[in-house]
Amino acid sequence: MSNLSLFEPRLFKPAFSDPFESMFNRFMAPMRMEMENGALDMRLDVTEVDGKYKVCADIPGVKKEDINVRIDGNIVQIDAAAKKHKETKDNGGKVLRSERWEGAVSRTFSLTQDVDESKATAKYEDGVLTLELPKMATSTAKRLQIQ
Repeated sequence: MSNLSLFEPRLFKPAFSDPFESMFNRFMAPMRMEMENGALDMRLDVTEVDGKYKVCADIPGVKKEDINVRIDGNIVQIDAAAKKHKETKDNGGKVLRSERWEGAVSRTFSLTQDVDESKATAKYEDGVLTLELPKMATSTAKRLQIQ
């Protein structure tokens, strides 16, 4: 545990300057602390264009080898793991604050239509995973002749 903490000047504004902003900053403080502790998070955008789904997932700090995408019909699961870097100490010094972490995150979501897995593509660049997920061709209903 470190004795150091981040200084956020906006948290030390007088409460009477803007009551809403002051309340909002106090409300969001636990969330900021959670993120400082190194929780790995994944934010998603899912769009539908020209017969396919496009998924953009923000997964910063993860190597592409540590990302796994699974598709089962209309269910998509993205797993990612980040590994902590080795800490080095110079000449017997001690680490005062370390913000590097390791952890895993997984997101599973369903789409309105099945995905054609054979045509799906994935690209990871600058911390963003982009999936192109073509929709499975729908079969048209066939009317049966009654004999």
